[in-house]
Amino acid sequence: MEESAQKSGALGKGVLCILLSAFGFSLMSMFVRLADVCGGEQLPAVQKALFRNFVAAVIAGWAFFRRPTSAGRNVRLLQGAKEWGDILCRCVFGTVGIVANFYALSFISVGDSMALNKTAPFFTLLMSWILLGQRMSLRQILCVAGAFIGALAVIKPGAGMFTGPALVGLAGGFGAGAAYAFLHKLGKAGIDSAFIIFFFSVFSCVACVPFIVCGFVSMTWLQAGVLLAAGASAALGQFGITWGYRFAEPRQVAVYDYTGIIFAALLGFLAFGQIPDLFSIAGFAVIIGMGLVLHFRR
Repeated sequence: MEESAQKSGALGKGVLCILLSAFGFSLMSMFVRLADVCGGEQLPAVQKALFRNFVAAVIAGWAFFRRPTSAGRNVRLLQGAKEWGDILCRCVFGTVGIVANFYALSFISVGDSMALNKTAPFFTLLMSWILLGQRMSLRQILCVAGAFIGALAVIKPGAGMFTGPALVGLAGGFGAGAAYAFLHKLGKAGIDSAFIIFFFSVFSCVACVPFIVCGFVSMTWLQAGVLLAAGASAALGQFGITWGYRFAEPRQVAVYDYTGIIFAALLGFLAFGQIPDLFSIAGFAVIIGMGLVLHFRR
């Protein structure tokens, strides 16, 4: 009885953390969009990404550099060219995913952007098969196809959006999904999670610098504050996922991450008056539905 109560309590904490994570990433999306409309010029996506990753680097660096001493143990870092290659692939795909997502946020609704970004788990399955040789079941293949159909409803190719910002948003989901495939591989190898977050955040900041030097846009203090808030919200999202998966198994709580689509749509409406059209709502439903099938039928 006591063991069952402990498991139930841990599951409840895990669900709460995943919900906080989904809300954190939705807040991040809202703040990134807000930076374009709160005064000043529209900012390049890479400039926004630099702020987001700088905050994450500071927080993850603090968590990483203090852990070995406080925990009294050594952490598992990278060994060999293969693991270095894996983390570099994680960083490249992840950086592309963030920049693409931030670009899309400047032109499409917060809810649509979040829905396209939530195709990432399906791209993770696809890239794990293509790059890592992990087999996909028929059900997983059908879920990937269904999620792509849902994404098409959000993109609305018939409205001339096939080459527009919505397609870039889908590319952001692809980048994130490919990054998660390599992240999963690094996790299975036992690489310290705080180190991975720190390394990725620093890599992304460095990768953004050349683009910012060539095309820096002056910001108001309000824009800078909004982007720092976006970085803090992203940190809430990142650490919420970390703690959520620590309290409970991913198969038990991962599906709650899809609430981010609902949070983002609500924040988009409250902050910008954005109302999803019927095609977008249908796309939301299909993507969430495929996620439910994928997780509850494991």
